[in-house]
This record gives sequence, structure tokens and C-alpha cells, in this order.
Amino acid sequence: MTEKKKRVLSCIQPTGDMHFGNYFGAVKNWVDLQKEYDCTYGVVDYHAMTMPYDVKKLRNNTWELLFNLLAVGIDVNNLFVQSLVPEHAELGWIFNNFASMGRVENMTQYKDKSTSENIKDKFISVGLFDYPVLQAADILIYKADFVPVGKDQSQHLELTREIANRFNNQVGKEYFVLPDTLFTETPNIRSTADPTRKMSKSAGEKHYINVFGDEDRIRKQIRSAVTDTGEKTGDEMSPGLVGLFTLLKAGGNMQAHSTLMEHYNADVLKYVDLKDAVAETLIALSKTFKENKSAIIADKKNIKLQIKQSSEEIRKIAQSTLREVKELVGLLNVKF
Repeated sequence: MTEKKKRVLSCIQPTGDMHFGNYFGAVKNWVDLQKEYDCTYGVVDYHAMTMPYDVKKLRNNTWELLFNLLAVGIDVNNLFVQSLVPEHAELGWIFNNFASMGRVENMTQYKDKSTSENIKDKFISVGLFDYPVLQAADILIYKADFVPVGKDQSQHLELTREIANRFNNQVGKEYFVLPDTLFTETPNIRSTADPTRKMSKSAGEKHYINVFGDEDRIRKQIRSAVTDTGEKTGDEMSPGLVGLFTLLKAGGNMQAHSTLMEHYNADVLKYVDLKDAVAETLIALSKTFKENKSAIIADKKNIKLQIKQSSEEIRKIAQSTLREVKELVGLLNVKF
């Protein structure tokens, strides 16, 4: 008898473009996890509404991200769109009654975003405050065993476990699995323009490299990367060089990484050689992904139908969970 695979759940907001920080920091890991786990990956468009956004772009960004995820190797059967599974929102409301006001108020990301200069007219939505509770619903509705998260998201998983615990205690049953963090090696990808910052779209165009970008632009961005030139201090490598070596390793070019690291240790490294190796590594990956995406776009209508169908299949799990939850908390139920 084949042992049932453990379930992994992870979600991403639809921002349209995918940069190498997204890919190496999260999505490549998603692709690899599919070999070992029962994976469920969501594009969470409800979450994209919590900050000021362009209404016209939201739907386009959602489809763009879905196509990008497929192009880099995500199985269409593992994908769902959050707004096509309305049970997330309903479970989120139920969980509001099992979440502590003070606990949610102290979430780091809420504090950071609510004081951001990007907040138009200083309007802070209830959704921004409450989205960690919806995030808990995203995870628990599929009874995920593991959630691959970075350090900046670990607080959200702690809250999810607290909500699950409080729910289980309230209903007198160990109903929800308490999900664990799945620790996997995910590189910390830095901006090539400012290696003290994470690669990010919000920081501006020069601070991220588009996975599906133009070859010449990728090469130009790498060639202009900040390397923090100057004398080497002991064994400490400058942030700029760390960032370039990290990109080289994350891109799988281990031979070049090993050779150039030897040159660095021998104080004979030429920055131009490192930058060329990084650029060619990223361009090779980008070329493959762009070819995949071209095939997806050529069959766009069918691909969209497949994503809607996969969302419907995954929704069946959410429907079953919500039906059981409503029964446990004493709400009236309907047959799905």
C-alpha cells in the first residue's frame, strides 16, 4: 500500500511579473517540492486587495502570474485561484472569532504596511489588518501538513497554529492539523543595484530582474551590478559579491561558481568574469522559461480552462472542510 503523501500549501499574491528574487526565493522551491509532496499552490487575489491597487490590473496580473508559474514548472493540477474558492473567505470570517484582536494587531507586516508611504490618502483597510486571519484560512482549509515560509512569514504560521488550537479546544476535537514550517534552503536574493536590499518590484525597476525579461536588459543589469569595490577585509565578502555568487549558485551553474570562488579566494577574481557568468546563467534560464510561456500563450484559452478546472477540483477539498467546520461550530449547513 502506497503511503499517502504529506500536503504542502503555499500561496503568492498576483503582481504580474516574476523576478528572480521570487523565482529563486520561493517558486523554484515549489517546483522541486512537487516531486515529494501533495502540493497545493494558490494565487491569492483577495490578499492583493488589502493595499491600494489598480482594479483593471488585478485580473490581468492574476492570469499573468498563473502563466508564469506554469512556464517555470508548476503543475497546473496543483494550482488554484483564491477568488474561485469562496470558502476561503467564509472560513476566514469564522476564524475571526477564534483570533485575538491584540495578536493580530501586533503582526509585523501589518505594522510595516500600515505605516508605508505607499498608502494612498493614509487609508488603511480592515482587510490589511485582518489578512493574517484569511491567510490562516488559506492554510487550514486544506489541512496542510507543511507550509514553506521565509523568516518574514513565520509569525503568520504561528498565528495560524494558535487559531487552529483555539478552534480545536473550543469544539472539543483535534480537528485541524497544526501545520509545521517546511524549512528548505531558499537563497536570499538581493538587489543588484543595492545589495543591502532584497530584490523587489516595490523598490523600483532597477532593483529587480524580470525572469521573462529581455536578454540585453538582463545582461545590462548584471553588468551594472554594485560590487562594493575596495580592499577585502579579512575573509568577509562584500554584499555585492555575495549577491552575485548567490545568483550563480541559485541558477545551478556550480562549475562556474566553484572556479570563480577559487579565484576570489586567491585574490585574482575579475568582476567582469563573475558578472558575465551570472548574466549567461540567468539568460539561459530565462530563455527556457520564455519558450515555455510562448507555448502557453499560444494555447491560452485551453490553459485558462485547465486552471479553472483545477481550481474547481481543489475547491472540493475546501467545501468538505467548511461543511465539517460549520457542523462543529453549530452553524446551519447546506449540502455541497
